[in-house]
Amino acid sequence: MDSLDAIDRNLLKLLRLNARMSNAALAAEVGLSPSACLRRIRLLEEGGVIRGYTVLLDSRQSEGSIAVIINITLERQTEEYLNRFEAAVRRHPEIKECFLMTGGSDYLLKVEVENAGEFERIHKEILSALPGVLRIHSSFSIRNVLATRSKGRR
Repeated sequence: MDSLDAIDRNLLKLLRLNARMSNAALAAEVGLSPSACLRRIRLLEEGGVIRGYTVLLDSRQSEGSIAVIINITLERQTEEYLNRFEAAVRRHPEIKECFLMTGGSDYLLKVEVENAGEFERIHKEILSALPGVLRIHSSFSIRNVLATRSKGRR
């Protein structure tokens, strides 16, 4: 998608706050007809601006799930190394999030596991096998203090 106008940006803001908002409510908020609003949303989806929708779970309700935050340092930071690493990460659904970082490590990854044994398997079979990895530093979360949809909760 080339560029977003004010209506597109407003639609994205509203959807980030509540992705389950009805099309009629979205249309009313941004001043479009329901059909024009739906067409805009479809274009945002097809253009890759909206890549999907998700559910935020209360960590107390998702029993046994432990978030592990992993800092990855690559052997080299060339475009070739970055591209190979990112392509490999995308092939593993166990990796829930991946961020290219500034600072001490090159990437920050998030995985969710049921126990240390499951993480050991992911570490051996996936993380250690990712191309160009020099160092892996993992931290287990104690609990999730804050997970937001954007600027606030409704």
